Amino acid sequence: MQLQKRITAFVKLGDFLRQFSCEVIQKSDNVEYNDIFFDGFKHQLKLAEEHNGWFTPENIIFAIKGWAESLTENHLNQWLKPYNFVDVSPKTVAIIMAGNIPLVGFHDFLSVLICGHQVLVKQSSNDKHLLPFLAKYLEYVEPGFKGKITFTENKVENFDAVIATGSNNTARYFEYYFKNKPAIIRNNRNSVAVLTGNETTEDLKKLSEDIFRYYGLGCRNVSKLFVPKGYKFDAFFEGIYHWHPIIEKAKYANNYDYNKAVYLMSEFDILENGFFMIKEDPSYASPIATLFYEYYNSIDELTQKLNAEKDQIQCIVSNGFIKNEIPFGQTQKPQLWDYADSVDSIEFLLAIP
Repeated sequence: MQLQKRITAFVKLGDFLRQFSCEVIQKSDNVEYNDIFFDGFKHQLKLAEEHNGWFTPENIIFAIKGWAESLTENHLNQWLKPYNFVDVSPKTVAIIMAGNIPLVGFHDFLSVLICGHQVLVKQSSNDKHLLPFLAKYLEYVEPGFKGKITFTENKVENFDAVIATGSNNTARYFEYYFKNKPAIIRNNRNSVAVLTGNETTEDLKKLSEDIFRYYGLGCRNVSKLFVPKGYKFDAFFEGIYHWHPIIEKAKYANNYDYNKAVYLMSEFDILENGFFMIKEDPSYASPIATLFYEYYNSIDELTQKLNAEKDQIQCIVSNGFIKNEIPFGQTQKPQLWDYADSVDSIEFLLAIP
C-alpha cells in the first residue's frame, strides 16, 4: 500500500469523525460507509461515556474535533513532508496505550500505520470503545489495512518495536521488559505556565482551558504555575471563574471535597474559590481540582530551573518567556508534529531495523 493511499484513508476517517465533532451530531451524505458505521459510532460514544465517568460528552467531542481537524490532506502532507518513506520495511509495532483522555493513543496508532507498519494495540481499560471501531472503519475505506491492525487484552508478543505509555512505575517495568527492543517509553509528565503579572483577563481565561479541559488529567494540562514574588491571584481567580459549573460533575466534586479536606486537616495554606484550589508546592503533579504554584525571583533563574527539570515537563505555557512555548489556551490543540516528550515518533518508526 502506497503512502498516498494511507493518507487518503485517514482523510476519509477525518471526514467521518467531523460528523461527531460538535454538540449536535449531524449525519453527512458524503461520508463513505456511513450507513454501516454512523449509528454504531454513536453507540460507542455512549458506551465510552458510561464506562468512564471522566469521559463526558463535552470532552469526547473536544477530542474528536481535534482529530477531525488534524486528519486533512493539508495537515497530513505538511506533517509527513520532511520524512523519507522510500524502502520502509514493514514491521510489527506494539503500542501500549494510556487511558487518561479520550483517544489519547491515537497519534501513535496513526503514526505506525502511516509509516506502513503493522500495529499491535494493547488499550487501557479506561479507553477501549472508540479506537477499535475507528480501526474497523479504516479497514473498510482502505482494504489494504486489513490484517495490519490487531487489538489484544493479553501480554503483547511477537513484535519488532514498541511504544509504551504509563506511570513512572510502569515505565520502569517497560524499560526492563522491552530492553531488547527498539522502544519509546513515556512516563508521567506535567505542563506548567509561567505568569509575569502582565497577563490580560483574556489570557487568563484562555489559560483556564489548559487547566480544566479533561479535568486536568492529560499530560498537556497545566498543573503548576510559576509566578513572580508578590504575585496577587485575584486576576487569576477572575479569569478562571467561568469554569465554575465543573463542580456540578460528581467525580470532580468528590475529588475537590476530598483534597480540600486533606489540605485543611494538614493545615496547609491554600487559596480556593468554591470549585478550585491553589497551593504553594514544589511538585509538578497536582491532584484533581488543585493547581500548585511556585514563586520565582528572576526569569534567568526560572529558565535554568525548567531546563534542568525538562524531563518532568510536557509543555510550557507562556507569552514571550521561552522558545517553543505554547500560547495560552492551546495545550489541548496539538498539531500532528507536536510529539509527546519531544520524541519524533515518525523518525523512530522509519528507523526500525
